[in-house]
Amino acid sequence: MKHVSGIEGQSEARVRMPTRRALAKQQTRAKVLAAARQLFSTEGYEGATIRDIAAAAGMSTGAVFANFADKSELFREIMVADLAALEEAMIEAAARGRNVDDALLKIFSAGYAFYKSQMPLARAAFGMSWSCEDGQALRGIAHVQHIVDLFGEQLALGVERGELSQECEIKLRSQMLFDAYLANYPNAIFAGWGLDALQARARDQIRVILAGARRG
Repeated sequence: MKHVSGIEGQSEARVRMPTRRALAKQQTRAKVLAAARQLFSTEGYEGATIRDIAAAAGMSTGAVFANFADKSELFREIMVADLAALEEAMIEAAARGRNVDDALLKIFSAGYAFYKSQMPLARAAFGMSWSCEDGQALRGIAHVQHIVDLFGEQLALGVERGELSQECEIKLRSQMLFDAYLANYPNAIFAGWGLDALQARARDQIRVILAGARRG
């Protein structure tokens, strides 16, 4: 085994340590993202301006543009972080499911609970996802497909446990479940549906989508 001297180890540690400038840049980005998240959550995407975000972060608009190309890049970075956290919440929720129906319902519910206190942010995400210019980048975030795959994993477990038939068309039904999950957000955003109403709708959607996949 190659011996690494204390001096060599210290040298490697120094190389790995971020510079003061890099740390300052990270702190600036974090402050801008925190301010942007707050404004997107209260004002929506269109209502939050770079000038407002800069003021909330306590810096100039030039400092914001030094770290982010534009508002859409800021928003995408927030969405990537949120979707990563949402994916983890859904995975944990699914693990508590008693059967395939319960696991799927828990996935739906975890998503709605995640955005319950920040519906303007969810509305902004929906609006931006349909944008010709920026929508593709938002829809292409890897965590979106991971959530679709999570539905598929639960269907596959249902097949293994004998709850669903071998011919249940997992890929198609996974996408149908994801589409149904998204379809309920307008009710929450514009009609003020609470978690109970969203869960009731999700339960019916899951029942219908799985109706042709039940083990005979």
